[in-house]
Amino acid sequence: MLRRTRGGRSPSSTWAMIGRRLLALPVVLLAVAAFTFFLARVSPRDPVQSYATVQSTVRQQTAEEIAAAWGLNEPPHRQFLSWLGNLLRGDLGNSRLLGGQPVLDEIGARLLPSAVLVGAALLLVLVGGLLAGTAAAAFRDTWVDRAVRTLCYVNLAAPSFWIGLLMIWVFAIQLGWLPPGGMTDPRAVDPPLVDLRHLILPALTLAAAQHAWFTLYVRNTVLSVRQDDYVRFAEASGLGRGTVLFRHALPNALLPFLTLTGAHLAELIGGTVLAETIFGWPGVGQLAVQAALAADLPLLLAITLAGSVLVVLGNLTADVSYRIADPRVREPAL
Repeated sequence: MLRRTRGGRSPSSTWAMIGRRLLALPVVLLAVAAFTFFLARVSPRDPVQSYATVQSTVRQQTAEEIAAAWGLNEPPHRQFLSWLGNLLRGDLGNSRLLGGQPVLDEIGARLLPSAVLVGAALLLVLVGGLLAGTAAAAFRDTWVDRAVRTLCYVNLAAPSFWIGLLMIWVFAIQLGWLPPGGMTDPRAVDPPLVDLRHLILPALTLAAAQHAWFTLYVRNTVLSVRQDDYVRFAEASGLGRGTVLFRHALPNALLPFLTLTGAHLAELIGGTVLAETIFGWPGVGQLAVQAALAADLPLLLAITLAGSVLVVLGNLTADVSYRIADPRVREPAL
């Protein structure tokens, strides 16, 4: 007989949920690829002319030969089906922007810098949001709470690119504390993989786009949990504010925080495009901008699919973590 966890839910339901998500992943990727391909087709940018601008001026006959070699003279549906057939064989094509290099090789070379940047920004968001939100809830309606909320509202109103440029102007130009861009010092003979001094400003800029949401969410959730009977009983029992907050209120307030992390992971990954462009960070986000400007469809499609896979897997990880942390959660019937 199958053993059931607290709340009457079978452990197999978690595996069933994972299976459904993984089975739906190909459908999601197909829809994303079709939508991206459609947007590229309706774009006014001509791939051949964009390639000619990057390389050199080409004659009309040469442009027609390039279009024929790339299959651009075929109907759009045939182009998409041809790309889809190559994808099923594990071939994402070659980059037109980067001299015909395999798309997978180019993305693989840029994946680690982007992963380091996103990981650092996510850590800043989680730790900073928890500390600031908890402090605002613990000292509600005091100057601490008002200061945290004011900073969050200003952060929400300020565009990310403006924050990044402001950080460069203050910390790199005026104070000279941090480098304005890049991943390492180009003058170094044997540079490290990632220089932490070069990582600070891009990570702060990327984290700033999501920090306010997390901080306000933690504050409101902790305040809501503090109204529950068991928390009020702990306070009436004479326990200190820190004990009540960290041992009773905060652990239960963190459960919805897991789902929020997965929901905002897509925005965090998408924000790398802006952060990497501002700071010259050689990641996938900067490569996506170059692919879009050059109308490099194979490279753009591959980057879009890779980002979609990461978002789906991130949301799945958050949901599984939520179910593990709180076995009472039930998956709704489909």
